[in-house]
Amino acid sequence: MKLSRTSFALMATLLAGTALPTFANATVTVLGWPGGSEETALRATVETYNKQASDADKVELLFFNREGFYDKLQADMAAGSSAFDVNLVATYSLGRYAPYMEPVDLGADAVKVFGESVLKTMQFDGKQYGVPTDLSLHFMYYRKDLVDALIRDDAAKKTYGEIAQKYLGKPLQPKDPDSWTWDDWAATALYFTKQVNPDSPVRYGTVLQMKNLLFNMMVFQSLPRSYGGDWMDKDGNVTVDSDAYKTGLELYKKLYDAGSSPKDSLSYEYAETNAAFASGQAATALQWNAAAADLTSTEKSPAVAEVTGIVAPPAGPDGRADHIHGLGLGLNKNAKNKEGAVKFLKWLATEDAALLYARSGGSPALSSDVVAKVAKERPDLVKLGEYASKYGYVMTGATSASALPVYELQAKEFTGYWSGQQSLEDALAHTKAGMQDLLKK
Repeated sequence: MKLSRTSFALMATLLAGTALPTFANATVTVLGWPGGSEETALRATVETYNKQASDADKVELLFFNREGFYDKLQADMAAGSSAFDVNLVATYSLGRYAPYMEPVDLGADAVKVFGESVLKTMQFDGKQYGVPTDLSLHFMYYRKDLVDALIRDDAAKKTYGEIAQKYLGKPLQPKDPDSWTWDDWAATALYFTKQVNPDSPVRYGTVLQMKNLLFNMMVFQSLPRSYGGDWMDKDGNVTVDSDAYKTGLELYKKLYDAGSSPKDSLSYEYAETNAAFASGQAATALQWNAAAADLTSTEKSPAVAEVTGIVAPPAGPDGRADHIHGLGLGLNKNAKNKEGAVKFLKWLATEDAALLYARSGGSPALSSDVVAKVAKERPDLVKLGEYASKYGYVMTGATSASALPVYELQAKEFTGYWSGQQSLEDALAHTKAGMQDLLKK
């Protein structure tokens, strides 16, 4: 997640300068994401590829400055730049670049390596535009010690049931988090809220990311999605004003108003959520998978590292749903060496290449059979691949050129509702009207 949020934050600032440099001697030039595990993994993977490739197919890497990366990339591609044959692409910006790219056939084995839902993160208008290299989704983090103690305590279970009845209208009982519905999660969050239950061992039942920020909408939307919500129906009609969205928005507000999440949650995003959960004063947190390494580290999160459990997001009537988006690599329409570029992309989608990328520090979402081969080295990828394949989704329209503005619109309107600045009806009406303008063909 941190990668995605950083990339978007930098989009606002255009990098001054001329077009990307060309490499006279490069056979296949690949423009990758600079810095972090993504660059490290790609460098190691390309090094192996070049050892087996012919001179005509060897790859040379180009790492552009992070500042203004996406805007600069779009400007260069729109100008017909041939400085790179393969370029970075992200799910939520795919629609911006698709006009300047060519679809690519990754071969029949790609679906066996990644699975259908992961491949869809690199699809636009039904066509495959890239190889998914790194994936982001959400985990439900929870305090195993607190939940286990609750389940064993008859008096606590009685209090839990009374709270669930009062706030949710249902006589619920504590459960294993891996079988939670959203109501079970909400009841647990309310039980562990001091303002609701003075005997709670922690102050807050959860930590909600409610800041007016587009990435917070990605965290939130798995709730309405599990109730059948989507951005649009099959005919292209905006459906955000659905009962599914109303249910999700109302549940967040109910928890916030009850004090289940800190009052300054309206300014919370990734970092604040991590800090609040790591402090030991929150029982649950729906958070990006990237936080797992920190929240389970005895050095970085000593108060919770050994008692933090991880499961997929809770279920709704339509089952579980987990927002996914990814980074990948695709083919520039103006590539000088398309044949060599396609060979590299097809190889990158093979099992051997995906395993190499994973062992080199990348975060690909792999099918269960494939990820089992790196489970000991990369246990975090096991859950990543499992949840992506079982529960992963991309909202209809979420790879369009207007995807980011849609998320921005939702963030503004939904935060306005949660903060009490407007009614639920107004928030959804404004969102629907804005989405209709943004997503019209």
